Amino acid sequence: MTAEAPLPNKWTNYLVDIYTKGRLPVLGTVNIKEIEEKAKEAMKDQISAYMYTFGSAGTCSTDWANRRAFENYRLVPRMLVDASNRNIETTIFGVTYPSPLLVAPIGVQGILHPDAELATASAASNVGVPFIMSTASTRSIEDVAKANGPHSHRWYQLYWPRTAEITLSLLRRAKANGFTALVITLDTMMLGWRPHDLETAYLPFAYGVGIQVGTSDPVFMQRFDLPPWENERTSFPFEPQKIRMAALERGDEEAQRNISLGLEWLAEANSGAFRSWDHLKFIKDNWEGPVILKGIQRVADAEKAIALGIDGIIVSNHGGRQVDGAIGSLDALDNIMKSCKVRTAQKSGKLTILFDSGVRTGSDVLKALAIGAQGVVIGRPVMYGLAIAGREGVEQILLQTICEMHITLGLCGYSSINEIIGKKDEVLVQLHYKL
Repeated sequence: MTAEAPLPNKWTNYLVDIYTKGRLPVLGTVNIKEIEEKAKEAMKDQISAYMYTFGSAGTCSTDWANRRAFENYRLVPRMLVDASNRNIETTIFGVTYPSPLLVAPIGVQGILHPDAELATASAASNVGVPFIMSTASTRSIEDVAKANGPHSHRWYQLYWPRTAEITLSLLRRAKANGFTALVITLDTMMLGWRPHDLETAYLPFAYGVGIQVGTSDPVFMQRFDLPPWENERTSFPFEPQKIRMAALERGDEEAQRNISLGLEWLAEANSGAFRSWDHLKFIKDNWEGPVILKGIQRVADAEKAIALGIDGIIVSNHGGRQVDGAIGSLDALDNIMKSCKVRTAQKSGKLTILFDSGVRTGSDVLKALAIGAQGVVIGRPVMYGLAIAGREGVEQILLQTICEMHITLGLCGYSSINEIIGKKDEVLVQLHYKL
């Protein structure tokens, strides 16, 4: 009996091209640990910027718990199943995407590379991965949308402003620029306790970096009798000490203005004013499209989201950057998926469940899917790629993650990701360890 050859596909072609065409990885390796070290080396002259992006809260124990949780769940392959041709497409909020991977909303990318969010948005478009833009971006909503392209999929992440007029202005701009879903981050009403930033007083926003969504906003800038700034580009490398000296010692008006606007935007977007469930009605009344709550870790919160008619949740602990000593995000997903209310809502299409925090590899993506996620958000590795090689580095991270996932899905004996979503007891075995 002769077996049919599998059909070619764009994902596994990434691996084939490396072997057959000598098309070596842009980052010099596909080993994610080595890539992380390369990113640190690339940022050695801006180590505070590296730590701001890749550090975590407190003792970093939550970041550690995120990774240990993935190690605690192990894939169990099955044999003699025809998985020659595999389908990794997924449908989220009625839209079919080429894979279940999404780019996480990460702010202040301009401290890692001069092309900042424009490089990441462009890379996501080239690979075919949805891009989630952060409110803390160093480029405007309009510029990021342009870089992402007219036919790409993009969502907007909201750090919920203190005032209604700014919130409404951001929602209008996001919708006008083709952002189709709104991700509300719930776990960052104020900044977490981050010793590595405190030790160096490192806060880009306080110097006007990472506030470009604000400085390009007509409602925010009207407060200061200024027009919205178009096509603003933050300086790279970001050197806060020079900005501080220019403002305080030399009286540089531009530096003083940037510091002033930075503090004003911080008071708007990270004011320390906490929101309640009742406030979500305002967002739902003023946003046309899916509303997703990012930062859900408790079963009760997931069930509350269902009761309020929220479209989706992202199970996330902000990559361990907000609360030290918290549960690993994959463990939180497992707990949430044990809820009969959650599983019923997901099955009926009332609730979409996405996952974030701790994702490093394609195998990690499969584990999150098996536990119950319908899509998986990747963050830090994307920033490793950006820091090392800009847009091309981001493209490699996305391609290698999806390629590995595609290959591993087949090696585990499955031809579609729909065969494994929510099939934890079949696909995984859970080990036990002491944190």
